[in-house]
Amino acid sequence: MVNKKVEQYREYDVIVVGAGMVGAAFACLIARSNASLSIALLEAHGAAAFDSEQFDPRVAALTEKSRSLLDCCGAWDSIAAQRVSAYGAMQVWDAEGTGEIHFDCHDVQQPNLGHIVENSLVVESLLAEVDKLDNVDFLCPVSVSQYSQSDSQVGVELSGGEQLVASLLVAADGGNSSIRERFKFATREWDYGHSAIVTTVKTESIHQQTAWQRFMPTGPLALLPLDKQGDQHYCSLVWSQESAEAERLMTLDDVDFCAELSRASELCVGEILSVDKRYAIPLRQRHAKDYVVERVALLGDAAHTIHPLAGQGVNLGFADVKALVDTLCAEAKRGNDLGSLMCLNRYQRLRKPENLATMAAMEGFKRLFAADNVAVRLLRNIGLGKVNQIKPLKNEIIKQVMGL
Repeated sequence: MVNKKVEQYREYDVIVVGAGMVGAAFACLIARSNASLSIALLEAHGAAAFDSEQFDPRVAALTEKSRSLLDCCGAWDSIAAQRVSAYGAMQVWDAEGTGEIHFDCHDVQQPNLGHIVENSLVVESLLAEVDKLDNVDFLCPVSVSQYSQSDSQVGVELSGGEQLVASLLVAADGGNSSIRERFKFATREWDYGHSAIVTTVKTESIHQQTAWQRFMPTGPLALLPLDKQGDQHYCSLVWSQESAEAERLMTLDDVDFCAELSRASELCVGEILSVDKRYAIPLRQRHAKDYVVERVALLGDAAHTIHPLAGQGVNLGFADVKALVDTLCAEAKRGNDLGSLMCLNRYQRLRKPENLATMAAMEGFKRLFAADNVAVRLLRNIGLGKVNQIKPLKNEIIKQVMGL
C-alpha cells in the first residue's frame, strides 16, 4: 500500500524515473501527444551540459526513425543547429581475411544512412523542450528513497519525504535499474568479458562522412564520423576488446595509444593524430524476461542492453518510447487505466519480439566474427564478398539498419 504517513503528496498520471535520452524523450513525447496527461520526470543527477568546444565521448548513431522521433519531440531542430554528423556510407571489413561490405545511402535513394549525435546534446535539447511543457514537472536532482504500490496507484517517496503517486511508473533508469530490482523483474544476462573503449580522436585523413568498422577476433573497432564546423578530421571511437587487452590499452600514453589504434584501424582514416580522454565501459548483455508488471513498465536499457557493435542500443530504446507512448495515448482516449497489466502487455507485445530478434542478430554477428576456426573464417569472408555483390540483398540490409 502507498505509505500513509506522508499527508502531502502530488498526484500524476505517469512518473518517469531517469532523464537520459530515453526517459526525456518519453516524457516529452507523451506530454506533447496528450496534453491532458500529467507527467513527473525525475533525475538523480544533473545532466551533463553540452560543450560546443569539446566532443562528448558518448555518441549515438541515430536511425531515421530515431531522428523522426526526436523531431516529434520538438528537439531535432535544436540538435541539428548545434552539431550533428550525417553519414552517407558505411565500410565494414574482416580483419582475418579480405571480406568486406560497403553500404551507400544513394543505393536506397536516401540522403544519408543516419546521424552521429552526442548524447549530452540530445539530452540537453530534449530537456529544453520538456521545460516548455505545462504538463511535465521535471524534478532534478532528486533521489527516490522508496517505492510503493497498491491496486490503483504506484508511489515514490523522495529522500526529502515528499511523496508522488501515479497510475504508472516508467523505469528509464538505465542498465542497472533500481526499479527493475525493486519490483523483482527477472533478467537473463551475462558478462561478455569485454570492455568498450570510447573517446574522440583526430585523424590524418578526412572521414568522408563514412562510418568505418573493422571486425577482429578480440572485438569490433568502430570509427564514427564527427563534424566540427565542417572539419571532417574527427571520429568517435568505440573499440571493443577483451577486458585484459582493454586494460592494457587504457594504460598506454596518448602517443602509444594512437599508434596502436592506427595499426588496428589499418589507416582507414590515416594516422590517428591525437586522442581525448579515454573511458572503458564493461560490456554486459541483459534482457528482462518481462518488460511490465502491474503499474510498472521498463524502457530502454532498463529492459535490455546489447553489445554496441552495431550501435543499436539507443535506437531500440527510442522504439520502446514510440510503442509505449502510442499504447498509453490510445488507452487514455478510451478512458482506460494506464497502469493496468492489460494495457501494459500491449506495449510488451509490440517491443519484446523485435528487441529479442535484434539482440539475437547482434549476438550471432559477434560470435561469427569471434570464431577462430579456419573454415568459418573462409566462409565468413566469402559471405561478406557475396553480399556486397548482391545489390537487392545489400539494399534490404541497409533499410533494416536505417529502420526504414
